[in-house]
Amino acid sequence: MVTTKRIAVFVISLISMFLAGTVYAGPTTTIWTPATPDIQGFAVPHFGIVNYFTVFRDANNGASAFPTDIGLTIGVLPFDKLQMEIGVDLVEPNTCGPDGEDYPWYFNAKIGSPEDTLFKGSPAIFIGIFNVGTKKDVTNENIAYLSIGKTIPYLGRLSVGPYIGNKNILVDKDGDKDNVGFMVAIDHGFLPKKDKDGNEYNRVVLAADYASGENVMGALAIGVNYFFTKDISLLTGPVFFNDVEINGKWKWTTQFGINLDKIFGDKK
Repeated sequence: MVTTKRIAVFVISLISMFLAGTVYAGPTTTIWTPATPDIQGFAVPHFGIVNYFTVFRDANNGASAFPTDIGLTIGVLPFDKLQMEIGVDLVEPNTCGPDGEDYPWYFNAKIGSPEDTLFKGSPAIFIGIFNVGTKKDVTNENIAYLSIGKTIPYLGRLSVGPYIGNKNILVDKDGDKDNVGFMVAIDHGFLPKKDKDGNEYNRVVLAADYASGENVMGALAIGVNYFFTKDISLLTGPVFFNDVEINGKWKWTTQFGINLDKIFGDKK
């Protein structure tokens, strides 16, 4: 049972980590988008390192890479029917200011209810915001979204919903506003296994997601997520962009993630 005192201790610990400047994070995603009903468990930090890079290309043929995203996401609500996570990204190198300044910090949050919460057979419903940067009209994409997710027998989990972001940043190659679109994601797990506590998880998860738009968000991603344990995974696969003039040639992504121990646990 979670007591008020323990919640207070958790909040203080969370604030301390932010003030110390050692918390880095990204939102829980399928591959490219946060269109997944998964939300990080309460008080369980998730550390991740995400990279995107071209393969088998030389400098004259579009070789490029995105900055590395190092991070931690953590659940902040001790409830089963209403869950929430927050995070902060450290994205480096990120000298994207007009004079080459470094603005590496991005924040995110996500809140929602799992399947079967509102009524038997109800879908997961979740809303969130990500890429909340610190430099106005340079890094504050401020992409808000709503998604509805449902597990479909034999197919997997399907999620879909709209997004809207900063109209001054989410633009097409001509600089015209392109800040409204939709995201869709699907994943399917294989090779179920139980951990030492009897909790079941899938060793392999096939996944794909897509974001519409001829902006920085527009892309299709396909990947395989392999779980070494329930808490340690490596996702990898290609990402194809809707407009190569904005994001460059297609890139390969590697996404390593690990759930750390709870900040505090229930004492028996």
